[in-house]
Amino acid sequence: MSVMPSWIDATTPLTTGCRWLVPRKEVPVADSPLTREGSTRLGPDPKRPSWGSSPAGIVIWGISVMSIVNLSAYELRVDLMTNRESISKRTLAVAPSATLAITAKANQLRAEGKPVIGFGAGEPDFATPPAIVDAAIDAARDPKSHRYSPAAGQPALREAIASKTLRDSGLEVEPSQVVVTNGGKQAVYMTCQVLLDPGDEVLLPSPYWVTYPEAISLAGAVPVIVPTDESSNFTVSLERLDAAVRDRTKMLMFVSPSNPTGAVYTEEQTRQVGEWAADRGIWVMTDEIYEHLVYGDAEFHSIPALVPRMADRCVVVNGVAKTFAMTGWRVGWMIGPPEVAAGATRFQSHLSSNVNNVAQAAALEAVTGPLTAVVEMREAFDRRRQTMVAMLKGIDGVACTEPQGAFYAFPNMTGLLNRPLGGATATTTMELAALLLEQVNVAIVPGEAFGAPGYARLSFALSDADLVEGIDRIAGLVSSS
Repeated sequence: MSVMPSWIDATTPLTTGCRWLVPRKEVPVADSPLTREGSTRLGPDPKRPSWGSSPAGIVIWGISVMSIVNLSAYELRVDLMTNRESISKRTLAVAPSATLAITAKANQLRAEGKPVIGFGAGEPDFATPPAIVDAAIDAARDPKSHRYSPAAGQPALREAIASKTLRDSGLEVEPSQVVVTNGGKQAVYMTCQVLLDPGDEVLLPSPYWVTYPEAISLAGAVPVIVPTDESSNFTVSLERLDAAVRDRTKMLMFVSPSNPTGAVYTEEQTRQVGEWAADRGIWVMTDEIYEHLVYGDAEFHSIPALVPRMADRCVVVNGVAKTFAMTGWRVGWMIGPPEVAAGATRFQSHLSSNVNNVAQAAALEAVTGPLTAVVEMREAFDRRRQTMVAMLKGIDGVACTEPQGAFYAFPNMTGLLNRPLGGATATTTMELAALLLEQVNVAIVPGEAFGAPGYARLSFALSDADLVEGIDRIAGLVSSS
């Protein structure tokens, strides 16, 4: 392991193959731009200037020197290689999933014997309902499951998804409009690949799920961030959408209930957004993965069901992961106009072929079976939601709007910044997340990951006891500082 130079600027050549391990707080930042062949700069990623020097944004870049950066909350490891040896610029531009990284770090620390409580996981803490597991076991024994099946999904599952969509959201579609995918993420990715061309622009209300901007960029398109905040309960206004529209605007990404904020658009808000998009000929990708996880008086509504004229310019993304505690089974789907479904099927036939048949059998049981287990999980989430919000509001320096859906709280943590906490001071929520992990063994996801510095996402999809203990640790640290 080489010694890291104390300062790197645009005139300092770095040796190919060198590796450095440096404390996060000692990462130097160059202030002059790249100017010549062989020069290298260490500093914030110029494509993500708002991220500053956060772990997700630091890169080493250059004309003939590329990098791979492996990050933790405390250390930065840098491996340099030449262009000829490096992976593609497209791949280097993909930011790692902050939510998965936080969960992996928490699991690593637990394996080392530390009593870490993780609020990062975006998955239910319940087991998949037994009837669904039994259906998968039966399918695994059936020789028909051992062979290829149609790339767009098994006909019985596509028909069942069409029926379930009519039942749950009032949208009538043909089974041929359904494409079964390897989880909701692939449905988002393929929607972007099918609809977007290089240079197209996509309106992306923030805070946003970490995968959305990456899927847009991988299609060569440009995410145009449309900010929201607590004053609107993190819902986007038509005025802000209008202000963001330009000649190349092709699509709006819409999600309700929201990850990461838990916001749920009202029926009127949903209809207004749909009418707004229809009037302007803008496509909408609506992510409905949390449709069954709404609380209190909140209700889920689907844009194409409320605004039928959007049906020809709308793609619905959904899946079994959140509703049925099936995140590991990797079954999602997209529903769109016939030409979109046909294009996605062609794309998937080369990308992955069919989703594995055993998981499709499990998904078939999930969407055709009773929702009893879903109701029980929702009741548990609601109880934890209320507990978490009340406890967060009781911490000096933390403000929290009440989430109406999904299983996340999204508190404003700016009141904890620039003040001593356990002998240390955080100036960003990225640093605050590192501080909490180090000081009290609590893992949260900083708002920078969602385009919302100053906030944090805390999942309440964990046991009641762990939830209370984790928030108590944060409160204890604050009150004792």
